[in-house]
Amino acid sequence: MTKPAPAPPAPDPVRWLNNQPYLLLSLTSLFWAGNIVLARYVAGHVPPMTLSCVRWIGAFLMLLPFARPHLRHDWRALRARLPLIVVLSATGFAINNALSYWALQYTQALNALLIQSSGPLFVALWSLALFGVRLTWAQLAGIAISLSGVLTIILRGDLGALASIQFNKGDVMFGGALLAFGLYSALMPRRPKTHQLSLIVFTTGCGALLLMPFAAFEYSTGFRLQFDALTVATLIYVVIFPSTLAYLFFNRGIALIGPNRAAPFFHLVPVFGSAMAILLLGEQPRLFHLVGYMLVLAGVVIASRQSSAAA
Repeated sequence: MTKPAPAPPAPDPVRWLNNQPYLLLSLTSLFWAGNIVLARYVAGHVPPMTLSCVRWIGAFLMLLPFARPHLRHDWRALRARLPLIVVLSATGFAINNALSYWALQYTQALNALLIQSSGPLFVALWSLALFGVRLTWAQLAGIAISLSGVLTIILRGDLGALASIQFNKGDVMFGGALLAFGLYSALMPRRPKTHQLSLIVFTTGCGALLLMPFAAFEYSTGFRLQFDALTVATLIYVVIFPSTLAYLFFNRGIALIGPNRAAPFFHLVPVFGSAMAILLLGEQPRLFHLVGYMLVLAGVVIASRQSSAAA
């Protein structure tokens, strides 16, 4: 009697997700949009340097049990590239995060979302300056199209509103955060060849260490955490979503398609931010939202095509 063929193994959703760069990068943008909206909402209530430090300590502690065997195996490779790892930790975790939270004490979420749309340009400039990586025409066109979509959403379809936007020191600081993160994105393809958990645990731990002196100084000035419901909810969100999951997803997305093809996904951050305003703050959807979403999606698709890769 012939034995029945064994049933095929059940699909592994984690393995499947790990090989979907566009979904990973889209989720990253969603989590980062929530981070900007939330950080602005709690400005003045949660200390920015302390929030940054606790964010990376929490991510480090969450991931360490899963990363420990990989970290042991990859320790030599990480230590051999220690200067690069420290730069990645400083730009991607310490400087970028602290400046963005600090900036949101002084600027509106609208301004931050607008400035966020310049992220791909910083990535492209760093990639060109450091490694001579040029944007293809498709990537340049995609960035321009998606940027026009972002502006359509933020300016509510009225280009005349651009003249009324006033930039303050918070806006400059948020731009500095993006400049640092652009360097992190451009350097990521030069990272040591290790398991992604090894890299992110090492860099989050190093980033937390770099932020500790600034958090201690902030504490000494009297601006301290108040452990109420809002603070606890904020810490839970920033540790899990824009920190642990978003950086895992972002690093994996860059590993799969390169920084220049991943950079246009920055433009999804203000798109998701606008959608959150509709869903959570009661704003009414308008025609300019639909037009902006379509432009952003078209730009991301054009810029991230495999045939246009130069990363």
